[in-house]
Amino acid sequence: MNIQHLSGERFKEKPSDANIISQIYLLRGGYIKYVANGIYSLLMPAKRIINKIENIVRSEMDKIGGQEVLMPVVLPKELWEESERYQTVGRELLRLKDRGGKEMLLAMTHEEAAVALVRDDAISHNKYPFMIYQLQTKFRDEPRCKGGLIRVREFTMKDAYSFHTTQEDMCAFYNICKDAYFNIFNKIGLNAIAVGSDTGMMGGSVAHEFMLLSDAGEDNIAICDTCGYMDNVEVANTKISNISLQDANKELIHTPSTTDIESLSKLTGFSADRIIKAAIFGVEGEKKPCIVFIRGDYEVNEQKLKKVLGKNVYPFESDIEQLKMGFIGPCDIDNNIFSALLFDESLSDCKNMLCGANKADYHIKGVSCGRDFEIIKYYNLYQVKDGDICLKCQSKLKIKKGIEIDNIFQLGKKYTQSMNMFYTDENGQRKNPFMGCYGIGIGRAMASVIEQHHDEYGPVWPFAIAPWHIHICVLNGSEEMRNFAANIYENLKKSGYEVIIDDRKVSAGVQFSDADLLGIPYRIIIGNKGFVSGETEIISRDKSFKKIVKCDDLLNEIKAIIEKEKAKL
Repeated sequence: MNIQHLSGERFKEKPSDANIISQIYLLRGGYIKYVANGIYSLLMPAKRIINKIENIVRSEMDKIGGQEVLMPVVLPKELWEESERYQTVGRELLRLKDRGGKEMLLAMTHEEAAVALVRDDAISHNKYPFMIYQLQTKFRDEPRCKGGLIRVREFTMKDAYSFHTTQEDMCAFYNICKDAYFNIFNKIGLNAIAVGSDTGMMGGSVAHEFMLLSDAGEDNIAICDTCGYMDNVEVANTKISNISLQDANKELIHTPSTTDIESLSKLTGFSADRIIKAAIFGVEGEKKPCIVFIRGDYEVNEQKLKKVLGKNVYPFESDIEQLKMGFIGPCDIDNNIFSALLFDESLSDCKNMLCGANKADYHIKGVSCGRDFEIIKYYNLYQVKDGDICLKCQSKLKIKKGIEIDNIFQLGKKYTQSMNMFYTDENGQRKNPFMGCYGIGIGRAMASVIEQHHDEYGPVWPFAIAPWHIHICVLNGSEEMRNFAANIYENLKKSGYEVIIDDRKVSAGVQFSDADLLGIPYRIIIGNKGFVSGETEIISRDKSFKKIVKCDDLLNEIKAIIEKEKAKL
């Protein structure tokens, strides 16, 4: 490939709307081009990288018995009605009608399609276990697209679905798949960790996310450095040290214009863990919002709240006429205002607390939970925070940012039961098989590699997935030098090496800047001064290798370097 003809522009300026490293370099390096919100075109360098990641994924899936298939992106509404997800999944599912008025959807995941594909064939226990997988486009109408390929609406995913006759067999294969995922990430250059996660709309009993620890991540992970415990904060729990002081008399106090925990604490002397906070959420399908009372030093975990309510929730941003926002408390509150009134278990046995008085500019101190308002049940709705206690070893948890690269799920019989998939066992009885689901976001994996492998000039691609392996920079010089460079390029190309050449008549600075953005592992620099002396230079993108070689030895030297790298794969 000659860079002169390579589609896509490489430029120095940081894109104004790019906020994380991978997004910046993918745009600056001519890898992707914005089309619409959360939708990008991939240019040649990105497509070559994606192809290599996909081939690594295929190799690992094939090793554990995967059968590659391809299912449609557009699916009929009826399939998702069978699983009852058509009614429960929110606006992330893009619904549409074809020209005949038939209701269709763009698949955001393919559990229903997978069951429909195999249920008429896998009717005997002799067929089991088996796993099918695909590399296919998905569409998820994300409300908050950002970070380039980290959070998009249209994306390529490897999704796999395994089928088993027993729970034990499903769990065993789940662990096999988990190991295969570690192999994939090691090969593409990612130091991923597996953390427990919420099953979300997928359902099932157990789920794990593979995460790359990164400040660019949107997920928060609770980690214990002592025992190795790791969970997404969506599902993480802790041992809460409840505030059990002596009961005190209730007293109405004046707290003018004090609607946040920090200012309220300064005014009253009550620390955040002695304040009862109100959090209001809209509930999908409900006309009334729900309210959660929680201790002031914790936040409500929306995923946990969704599980309790069985419905999607979202922050409620409107005022409620009957209440004084910012001064809401559980004492004498009108339950009819809300679809649900819930108390977090962080308030269990708490006494002598401070809460809103449901009256503008007033709070009540000396409040005790259960004495001054009725609590029928406490719910686990809190989100763990930095410094909380690890349930396994009693050490302190740390909260770190992570990029979710993929999810795996133990789905059990959620889909096979609802979609009437049966097999006949050894005794002639009809049973529903157990099912597992395993996904990897291919574009997000590529972006995550940049987050882990970059310097101040651009990506530093691992050899296994680099768009090319050799980048020849031909600096301004004699015609003889340029002919020499062209012969080296043609020889490498004919020998099957992945090579790109830059023989543009531009400055060395421009060539090197573009080479840094392309991040190719090895660079050959052919300049006039060195060429006159019969020398060229080979350097690695990560700056760990640099060597001056004779022109006559260049081909053998670079081939030996590349063959050594290939042997490591």
